[in-house]
Amino acid sequence: MPSGSDTTEEAVSGTTPDGPVPSARTGATAPPGRPGRARRLLALVRHEALRTGLAVVFGVALGLAFPPYDLWPLSLVAVAALSLLTRGRTARQGAWTGLVFGLPFFLILLKWLHVVGWDAVVGLSFAEALFVALLGAGLALTSRLPAWPLWAACLWGAEEWARDRLPFGGFPWGRLAFANTGSPFTPLAALGGAPLVTFAVALAGALLAACAAALWGLRGNGTVRRAVAALEAFGLAAAVTLAGLLVPVPTKADDSVDIAVVQGNVQQAGMDFLGRPMKILDNHATATEKLAADIKAGRAKKPDLVIWPENSSDLDPFQYPQAYDRIDEAVKAIGVPVLVGALVDHPSKKGYVFNEGIVWDPKKGPGASYTKQHPVPFGEYVPFREQLSKIITRFQRVPRDFYPGDHTGLLHVGPAKLGDVICFEVAYDEIVHDTVGAGARALVIQTNNATYGRTGQPEQQLAMSKLRAVEHGRAVVTAATSGISAVVAPDGRITHRIPEFTRGVVSARIPLRDETTLADRVGAAPEWALAIVGLLSCAAAVIAGRRGRTKDEKGQQ
Repeated sequence: MPSGSDTTEEAVSGTTPDGPVPSARTGATAPPGRPGRARRLLALVRHEALRTGLAVVFGVALGLAFPPYDLWPLSLVAVAALSLLTRGRTARQGAWTGLVFGLPFFLILLKWLHVVGWDAVVGLSFAEALFVALLGAGLALTSRLPAWPLWAACLWGAEEWARDRLPFGGFPWGRLAFANTGSPFTPLAALGGAPLVTFAVALAGALLAACAAALWGLRGNGTVRRAVAALEAFGLAAAVTLAGLLVPVPTKADDSVDIAVVQGNVQQAGMDFLGRPMKILDNHATATEKLAADIKAGRAKKPDLVIWPENSSDLDPFQYPQAYDRIDEAVKAIGVPVLVGALVDHPSKKGYVFNEGIVWDPKKGPGASYTKQHPVPFGEYVPFREQLSKIITRFQRVPRDFYPGDHTGLLHVGPAKLGDVICFEVAYDEIVHDTVGAGARALVIQTNNATYGRTGQPEQQLAMSKLRAVEHGRAVVTAATSGISAVVAPDGRITHRIPEFTRGVVSARIPLRDETTLADRVGAAPEWALAIVGLLSCAAAVIAGRRGRTKDEKGQQ
């Protein structure tokens, strides 16, 4: 039965139930329907242009919330903006908005990867932005539900949960929590870790969006109810933002230990930071021997242990006697155990290496070690190497694959039980959590950021160390070959710091703690709960939408 409307699918596409008909506007020779599609596409582009432009702007704003810019309030503004831009939209429209929001965000955040190549920056940014596209779709779906800011915050947690795990073990860079390591939200990490901080930031931002939406509704025919709703949303956003200030961050020490962190520096920044063989090792050994001379002359206090960074030995000390002897000389000169970072050949698998932290004793030599559990895909190993290396020749610069370790980094270094975490592993909740759970009384982040020196990446990684300190109530010592080496107190304050590309030694007394935080005890439960609730809210929105359409159809019959 004809509907009496010229906007049906048949009319728009130039067809009838009996088949195609010529277009009255374009003549019989024109392809059926093509001008109509072109006009609709052009209209769609024009209609979405402003929204797309705003999404790009606020994606950039979110990037500026992270180090090295550290404008953390912009994380609230960006979350609020994405909530408003997806509000009342379809899932497909929300996905597009999320994509154009996420892409500039990750381009700003990950621009340090340009050292490898701008194609790597764009490729990784686009891959990560796909997760934000899914987030945008979810925000659009749930924006029609009651209490939608709550579901929006859960969806941010679900998006980070997925990025933390997929693909190839995930890449959790860019979590809202990592932009808020020096904000009122930071103490919440002691209760529920990074996921709770992200949830609180996202909830506050979504509530600000609800406030803005209610204020917009006051135009012309505003009501008291809308004004009250705006005030309530703003008050709740303020309460969530300030709630962290009421959370006690445990810092009382059960014991303490004197440490020295050696930053030996590298020959140059970039992909070729290694320079000539033994150069980096000699830098760290020489700095350690100078510290030993200062101690002997009474100019410095003797530490209980010394920490060298990741890759501080640029040769395998078990394969090259000159490297072994140089480390042994420096350790004997200082007279205390030294945690050495080195690449060690796999004993049975040719072409594989271990990225290790090795406890080197002045009397017994090398002892216990920790092997990095989470090598970086395409940086420390190449998935599908045989196939991809033929297409992307740059992967040939990664000649050997790092072999993952199978246990946590709990190491007895002199009088202290330290938890060793190597480089990017600090971004992964479960690795740090398991290390503290194994009995670590303080954390050590051995890292080598020389490739990305002066790009903002070292500042981003140091921010993660600050969050981990609060989350686990542990002092965190970051030892870097070229910077930034630092000591972070259990409350997240940086107490000592060596600038980038400077040879130096930090001496400090750090607290050792046995007490665990609530975040230690609950583990990954908050993140899983947020992810599940977020997904369930999307399912509820889909079901509610179908029921609404069914009611409309029944009403038209």
